[in-house]
Amino acid sequence: MFLVSAAAIFASCDDTTNDIGTSLLHNMDNLAVTTDSFVVSSRSIAADSVYSRATTGYLGRIKDPETGTYVTGNFMTQFHMLEDYANLFPKADSIVSRIDGQIVADSCEIRLFYSNFYGDSLATMKLTVHEMAKPMLENQKYYSSFDPKAEGYLRSDGIHQGKAYTLVDLALSSEERQSSNYTNNIRIVLDKEYTDRDGNAYNNFGTYLLNTYYKNPSAFGNSLKFMNEILPGFYFEHTGGIGSMAYVGLTRLNVYYRFLDSDTVCVGAASFAGTEEVLQATKIENDKQKIKSLVADNTCTYLKTPAGIFTELTLPVDEILRGHEKDSLNTAKIVLPRINNEKQSDYAFTAPTSLLMIPRDSLYSFFEHNQLVNSRSSFLASNTVSTSNSYTFNNISQLINLMNANRSSENWNKVVVIPVTVDTSGKVSHNMALNSTRLVGGSENPYAPIKITVIYSQFK
Repeated sequence: MFLVSAAAIFASCDDTTNDIGTSLLHNMDNLAVTTDSFVVSSRSIAADSVYSRATTGYLGRIKDPETGTYVTGNFMTQFHMLEDYANLFPKADSIVSRIDGQIVADSCEIRLFYSNFYGDSLATMKLTVHEMAKPMLENQKYYSSFDPKAEGYLRSDGIHQGKAYTLVDLALSSEERQSSNYTNNIRIVLDKEYTDRDGNAYNNFGTYLLNTYYKNPSAFGNSLKFMNEILPGFYFEHTGGIGSMAYVGLTRLNVYYRFLDSDTVCVGAASFAGTEEVLQATKIENDKQKIKSLVADNTCTYLKTPAGIFTELTLPVDEILRGHEKDSLNTAKIVLPRINNEKQSDYAFTAPTSLLMIPRDSLYSFFEHNQLVNSRSSFLASNTVSTSNSYTFNNISQLINLMNANRSSENWNKVVVIPVTVDTSGKVSHNMALNSTRLVGGSENPYAPIKITVIYSQFK
């Protein structure tokens, strides 16, 4: 430990600490400032599963070329109903699409619109769409390990339809795919015969929706009624192929029909969308044995998503505060250096860009309660991966003081570093994309140790 001038310390601080002590500038001669650093121990911990409610569904199966781990994504979604349901379909007597006088839909489809993807867009994949028997519940916390099959959420005698696909729709010309009106999607046609829960048969799923609407329009009155009385939702399960993972931002169910408008036959369509107003959850399957072997690697620590591996840090609170009982802890900064990939690949997972640091005991409650980063017990790392190949938590001094005041848990001095995404409103969610990186650390770390650098001040 060494004594330095206050002016030198304040001039060298980063943006988050520039103003420390500015209110004391008139009294600088009476202020002693010291700095020190302490070793931080770290280890990898298996995430097992994470709170997975999100607006993006993940579908496919890929292999991480760096670690050899496989990741499979499946997701379930519900559909949002607008309150103005009276205009969902035209009047029944105007429908031209009929068989033996009975109203029918000309066709029905689901489109999974994906904004991004990982892997080979020409890899042949297969999915199965399952009709759900009951809707997801608002008061239940759905984690990435939740299995709708095992939990009885799928209708045994409902839709179970397979679909082979590539992310590039080769049925369309390149001109069609490059059109400004086109959005990448996976199309699933639901034109097979369908039997509802009451045993009524229809020539396709769209016909079921049309006829049910005319019989009981109030069931389409809002999302809750629609999910409970008409369609609880669908589960999209990866069932074949390796090489791509689609990041599905919107699921749309379309029903097409013909109707008469002023003596003109027109083509109509009704759409039901899986949006952020209703529940959507992704089920992630990781190679547990391989994850276990990575966690056991003590020459580094890992950050791996989705639902893969986090890094746990043990903060040397007692060492930091020992002998400084009368000092103010102004700043405490941790830098986590990355280790570059050993294998080069066009499909290498990218490093996560945003990291959250929270107390170990808040690992689940923080996300379940939709907490925001408060820079007291939760912190975001500066995104310096591209410039310094590291992650920086600039000032966690309040966390050190908080830990010192609350030693009731065996994890009182431990934090977890978690890859996250942060939306424009500040909401923090688990990063469910395909990211992976190694950090300097672990009990057999061959590099310089991770350190926490602290600055104290005291009036003479």
